[in-house]
Amino acid sequence: MKINKKRIAVVRREKCNPEACGNLCVKLCPVNRTGKECIRIEDGKAVIEEALCTGCGICSNRCPFNAISIINLPKELQHEPIHQYGMNGFHLFNIPMPSFGKVVGIVGRNGIGKTTAIKILAGILKPNLGNLNSQPDYKELIQYFKGTESQHFFELLSEGKIKVSYKPQQVEALTKMYDCTVNELLLKADKTGKLDEFVKSLSLQSILSNKISDVSGGELQRIAIAATFLNDADLYILDEPSSYLDIKQRLSVAKFIRSMISPSKSIIVVEHDLIVLDYLADLIHILYGESGVYGVVSPPISAREGINSYLSGYIKEENVRFRDYELKFYSRPEIQAKSSETLIEWTPLKKKMGNFSLEAEEGKILKKTMTGLLGENGIGKTTFIRMLAGELKPDEGNINEAIKIAYKPQYIEIKEDVPVSLFLKEAIQKYSTQLIKPLELDELKDRMLSELSGGELQRVMIASTLAKDADIYLFDEPSAYLDVEQRLSVAKIISNILEVIGKACAVIDHDLLFLDTISSNLLIFHGKPALHGIVKGPFTMEEGMTIFLSDLGITFRRDKDSRRPRANKEGSRLDVMQKAQGRYFY
Repeated sequence: MKINKKRIAVVRREKCNPEACGNLCVKLCPVNRTGKECIRIEDGKAVIEEALCTGCGICSNRCPFNAISIINLPKELQHEPIHQYGMNGFHLFNIPMPSFGKVVGIVGRNGIGKTTAIKILAGILKPNLGNLNSQPDYKELIQYFKGTESQHFFELLSEGKIKVSYKPQQVEALTKMYDCTVNELLLKADKTGKLDEFVKSLSLQSILSNKISDVSGGELQRIAIAATFLNDADLYILDEPSSYLDIKQRLSVAKFIRSMISPSKSIIVVEHDLIVLDYLADLIHILYGESGVYGVVSPPISAREGINSYLSGYIKEENVRFRDYELKFYSRPEIQAKSSETLIEWTPLKKKMGNFSLEAEEGKILKKTMTGLLGENGIGKTTFIRMLAGELKPDEGNINEAIKIAYKPQYIEIKEDVPVSLFLKEAIQKYSTQLIKPLELDELKDRMLSELSGGELQRVMIASTLAKDADIYLFDEPSAYLDVEQRLSVAKIISNILEVIGKACAVIDHDLLFLDTISSNLLIFHGKPALHGIVKGPFTMEEGMTIFLSDLGITFRRDKDSRRPRANKEGSRLDVMQKAQGRYFY
């Protein structure tokens, strides 16, 4: 039965704590005061009857834990959602659509319904159409989508005429699911006879005899991608295929995925790296709404216009503004050093760790500079930054250490499980406006560190690092687990704070968009992963990026409207022209 909705009420159960607040929402609700039961407590959590809710917003405004959201829906969404997670749970409206012969990209914030949407398309999750009392069958689903492209898709899916191959977000689960070698897993997955071709394209030759439990995160990602396409299907769905991959691997994997396009196949990709998404996708679906509360899937838009619309916060095709500010980029002149004062310098260095050796040419970082570290996985970036941090000593050469250093490592360990408010006590006191609010950490203050997701913990650690009194701040992969908006926000927060206090930083990251936003110069890492690394620089951004991109054979331009960096398609007019001119970076 269809029920028109004027509003949705969502209770984040992990935040709701009626014992601590004394059932405040129940006591303050105007409907409850009339004798009706709009809000009640069940199993120690608040429950809200949407049909009785007047949308006054008192409960959501006064909840001390930010556990309640009351959303008055626009007219076009005043109907049952595609899927709802239980009473007062997350709502998803609309659904993305495969397009045969094309790559369809999905972009949106964390917690906005991207994974839910693709699980529905993969047939893993059957949507309940907002009916929490019974599970709709495919007939109801098809009727719901009557007259749309989705109707035909779900008809074929229900009849078993569309075969789906799905790569989930959490590739690390493979280590628990399979006790075999990489080759054995891929042989089992191969329904195409293209095993050798895919192994070569994804550079998996050297690990075929390794046990699945012994390979790295980046290797697991490429194994999962290979297995997805070895399973001969009509629709391929990849959830965050660039996670754990370095920049070179991301662009290589993007090329591989593009090579899988055919008129009879459709590919859907969820991705937070906008450069990779732009390179991959022909069409884009934007997911917008409120994280953890509801998500809305936009109609498909061309890749360029879709990403620009996402950055601007406005979908002109729908006349929908979903964000009240733009995510901006600027065509900047080559940044000149703001200081000639040396902050940290090193003589030629050498460091050996097991079978891996690292060499660094003589170099230095000046005060008030933002230095990006750019190179493949396993090439020595983390080893080098740990030497700068004083955690490792070079075997040969010296680094001046007469400065204070703050360091956020790549892998975050919780040494003491305490509330976020206690862990960030210094940051809250010093930088409430500059750090806590823009990083959206207010709502995490009452939670324990062990309860946080990867992205939440990352933001907490960034704030903790920036709040320390130091001369140079070192960050190893600060964009990991963050969505597009969070990545760009973090880059600008780090830049702004360090510019105000006149300090420097060095940043390792694999998102070129992130590095382009934050860096004034670059250290470039060359060599052979896992065997030998060479550190050169720092270079200016243009010089460093030209060295790095020329090795990859990829050129970049800036989008004429958003000014964001975009990778040129290989062999395009701009690609050929820029290579001829030796201009790989814009």
